[in-house]
Amino acid sequence: MNTKSVVSIILLIVVIAGIVFFVRTPASPEEVQSNHLAHLYENLEEGFTIEYPDGFILDESHQYRNLSGNRIIEGTRFTIPTAMATGTNLSRDSYVSVEHLAPSTSRSCTAADFLDYRTGTTTVTDLGVTYSVASSSDAAAGNRYEETVYVLPQSSPCLAVRYFIHYGVYENYPEGSIREFDTQALIHTFDTIRRSLVLKNI
Repeated sequence: MNTKSVVSIILLIVVIAGIVFFVRTPASPEEVQSNHLAHLYENLEEGFTIEYPDGFILDESHQYRNLSGNRIIEGTRFTIPTAMATGTNLSRDSYVSVEHLAPSTSRSCTAADFLDYRTGTTTVTDLGVTYSVASSSDAAAGNRYEETVYVLPQSSPCLAVRYFIHYGVYENYPEGSIREFDTQALIHTFDTIRRSLVLKNI
């Protein structure tokens, strides 16, 4: 066998090994479809479409219950893939949701309608879309809960995109047992989903 043939065989083996490695090696949680919105969800009743990545779990019977007076807000939830939380302090129940409130003459369409225990309400414009925004943080038994709602004041019914991020206190885990989840990567993924929202009833 001549040298050229040997080199060709070695190159072929290297290429095959590389393909096997990339196919069989799972992506890190931060890499799991953080930018690629593979699926389009359409809600004809509430009048919107939104895109979400592979692996996210769709739930059309979402109910948000963390409100005073036993109020419930209904909507559609997109829960993160299990792989995004595996091996980190991020909880698998973290999600993005699109929630709605029926039109009312007694209130405006603002973030205050969707989040009771907020630090304040602000107006934010992102990529030409204006939102009423509010955030909150809570803690219990080594767990942290962070929420942000982006409400579209011009929508009817009143629509909000909620980020719900649940995680454990990193310092409470045995050293080296997990890695701290990438907050910026997760929020970037949630932002990408939110920005894909298109209203049909305007």
